[in-house]
Amino acid sequence: MATILKPLDLSQPVVPKAEPLLAQPETIRWPAAWASVGFRIRLGLVVMLLLGLLPVVPGFYHFIQSRPGRPLADPLLALLPVHDVSTPTFALIYGAIVATLVFLLPRPQLLLRAFWAYYFLQLLRMLTLWLVPLEPPTTLVILHDPVMDRIFEVTTQPIVRDLFFSGHTATMVLLLLVGRGKMWRWILGLMTVAVGVLVLVQRVHYSYDVLAAPLFAWLAYWLAGRVLHGRWMNGAL
Repeated sequence: MATILKPLDLSQPVVPKAEPLLAQPETIRWPAAWASVGFRIRLGLVVMLLLGLLPVVPGFYHFIQSRPGRPLADPLLALLPVHDVSTPTFALIYGAIVATLVFLLPRPQLLLRAFWAYYFLQLLRMLTLWLVPLEPPTTLVILHDPVMDRIFEVTTQPIVRDLFFSGHTATMVLLLLVGRGKMWRWILGLMTVAVGVLVLVQRVHYSYDVLAAPLFAWLAYWLAGRVLHGRWMNGAL
């Protein structure tokens, strides 16, 4: 049977179907992202929300520090030595943050998701700290953070009751989730494990805090994805 071909209508321009902006977020660059109203709204909103946390967080953590908690039995800690490992801990954390930011800056979609995920991570941690008051391990060695020490002025009142869940470990897991590339994720994975072990060696967390951190980091990352894919602000980006 002969196939009947329909004549091509040249009066109408042929427009290729637009690929959703979120289909390959690692390939989207700033001009394309900024052209989206939804991207600009989400970026402006998360920046305002993060800035809104700045005056709240110090007072909240001082409240956590002033509130008594209960100690936990943790057999795993007894298997580890006790040392002050502040320097290698924060060398790993801030090194990973800087390297990840360098990777994310030319990738606005991934950077936006990282911002939202970090915001949700802070909310989740504040919620769990409020719900689960704990006393630190008895062999605690004060962790000296060169950045947070200045923000919270912990030279006069160290914050040691911010236990469940481990923010240091969760931040490393979040960096792992927003990164791309098999080799890079392997490196970040090893660095994350190292940070988890080091905060236990320092006794600034129970093992439960460290083991729970990946779950909350993943939840924050998932919630950020829902914000970016949601239709409550101008549909898809």
